[in-house]
Amino acid sequence: MRTIDLSPLYRSVVGFDRLAALLDAAASNEAASGYPPYNIERTAENAYRIEIAVAGFKSEELGIEVKENLLTVTGRKPANDETKRYLHRGLAERNFERRFQLADYVVVTDAALSDGLLSISLKRELPEALKPRTIEIKSAAPLIQGEKIEGEKIEGEKIEGEKAA
Repeated sequence: MRTIDLSPLYRSVVGFDRLAALLDAAASNEAASGYPPYNIERTAENAYRIEIAVAGFKSEELGIEVKENLLTVTGRKPANDETKRYLHRGLAERNFERRFQLADYVVVTDAALSDGLLSISLKRELPEALKPRTIEIKSAAPLIQGEKIEGEKIEGEKIEGEKAA
């Protein structure tokens, strides 16, 4: 696979360190195994669900951790000392670690294990300061000749502005 050298871009931009790290992580496909398979679903405008197929894992063998916008799901199976003779072994019960990069303000709200699927619910929770808000527009009364604004006499016929009290 061909890689792209982004180092010239880093010399001319400031403050985009996180974006550069995301591009580097996406470009390096080192740990891109297909195990375990997963789905990412958008359930509402600001809500998402990740479903991971973890057949054979118990809830105590799974771990979910969120640190600095990185969701890490791990599965650890204890060593099996039983001497079983398989004719075919199609169920992969091996240890895994699956990582998901989360956008800013996306938080994990719930996790459940049912029928071999681990469902992780996520929600984007914007702080009040970042939510859109409506600003009231006040209309100013027109001024007429002879009215005072801050102690000065106004010359002319009609001037737009606020009246002084």
